[in-house]
Amino acid sequence: MLDKRFILSAFGLALVFESLFMLICAGVSVLYGEADTHTFISSFVITFLTGGICWWFNHRKEKEQLKRESFIVVTAVWVVMSLFGALPYLLSGAINNFTDAFFETISGFTTTGASVINDIEALSHGILFWRSTTHLIGGMGIIVLAVAILPYFGFGGMQLFSAESAGVVNEKLHPKITRTAKSLWGIYVLLVALETIFLLIGGMPLFDALCHSFGTLASGGFSTKNDSVAGYSPYIQYVLVVFMIFAGTNFSLFYFLGKGNWRKLLCNAEFKIYLSIILITSLIITASLCIIDHAPVEQSFRAALFQVSSIITSTGFVSADYSLWHPYLVFLIFLLMFSGACVGSTSGGIKLFRHMILFKNIRIEFKKMTHTHAVIPLKIGKKSVSSEVVYKVLAFLVLYMVICAIGTFLLTFVGMSIDSAAGAVATSMGGIGPGLGSVGPVNNFLHVPHSGKWILSFLMLLGRLELFSVLILFSPNFWRHQ
Repeated sequence: MLDKRFILSAFGLALVFESLFMLICAGVSVLYGEADTHTFISSFVITFLTGGICWWFNHRKEKEQLKRESFIVVTAVWVVMSLFGALPYLLSGAINNFTDAFFETISGFTTTGASVINDIEALSHGILFWRSTTHLIGGMGIIVLAVAILPYFGFGGMQLFSAESAGVVNEKLHPKITRTAKSLWGIYVLLVALETIFLLIGGMPLFDALCHSFGTLASGGFSTKNDSVAGYSPYIQYVLVVFMIFAGTNFSLFYFLGKGNWRKLLCNAEFKIYLSIILITSLIITASLCIIDHAPVEQSFRAALFQVSSIITSTGFVSADYSLWHPYLVFLIFLLMFSGACVGSTSGGIKLFRHMILFKNIRIEFKKMTHTHAVIPLKIGKKSVSSEVVYKVLAFLVLYMVICAIGTFLLTFVGMSIDSAAGAVATSMGGIGPGLGSVGPVNNFLHVPHSGKWILSFLMLLGRLELFSVLILFSPNFWRHQ
């Protein structure tokens, strides 16, 4: 039998945590003298009381290892927090229907950054801050944050962490998972603070600097401007590029750098490939823009570097309308949507680690065709990868593509064009934000049919939780009594 008390108490704790950020947003509204303070107070009261009641009547001191319940919490807590996170939009009138409000909220928590709001600059400071705060919360993952807190309340943090990270091995920084989560969260907050300082130096107002820092380090992409970051100075765009690249880097490498261990960074094969892809792709696009569009070199390089960094890290900020570029460059951007950055980062997508395993495994299979009896280990750097991890990665890649195909079909079925549907699915699964066609970099998702928005919301959740943690809930074996 499922332990419903465990599930309800976990939901309750998550909602209490979420409500505190609503209270902060109420303070922002007061600071700017805006009329929607009551919106956040009401949202806080509803969320806090619901969460507090769920936790108070269901928590207990004894610790249990509840694997099935942990899988349910991993998936459902994102949905529950998005349901209550939609309250500020609905109560303020910023979004006037539940489907759009839920879509905007889950897009924020999953750090996708796809929006249904046409006039972002018309929103109040409180609502803008709430949009960006959903990125802040989702950036390192609600569950990664939770494993640093839940064990104090009797929950098994390791089950939650392993459930979210199915198929990819994350390096522990400490023997205890809670200390690992705290270290990663500390690095995350430090980088947010540093980016905010650099943006302030570039003349960006404090409010905008905070919101863009939340969006950058979370790989989210919600901006406070209608044109995203296109209107900001070259300095600010370069600062965003640097921190987007940081956000796509395995955060454990920053920990080792802080300990003076540069070798971990310099010898990390995934990191080197990550930087190489960004540099090579940016140079290809730069040369093409200079030759085809006769654009200035620096402007072309900045546009190319920014969009490549934004797409590969799944951040989704926009500095140029890449849909107007030559078709082969648009296709190149589309391919990057299936790339992803490094394992252990805040970026979404497939992750380069999985691509490395795929191509190394293909290479090994070719070698085995000529050396039938050879035993060739698959290595990433100097470390061997177990066959179990290889099988999980290959299963993940196949399943990812199958889901993308099904999602594209369903969106075309509800009325979207094939390029818009494919772009919407790729950007939702990868947690990117802007897609192609009618959901391109200068458009949004408002026009997508409501049924399509629910499909995309589900795909955002699938992509953020890396498929297996969600799909296992649809397995009959999972629900059989054990």
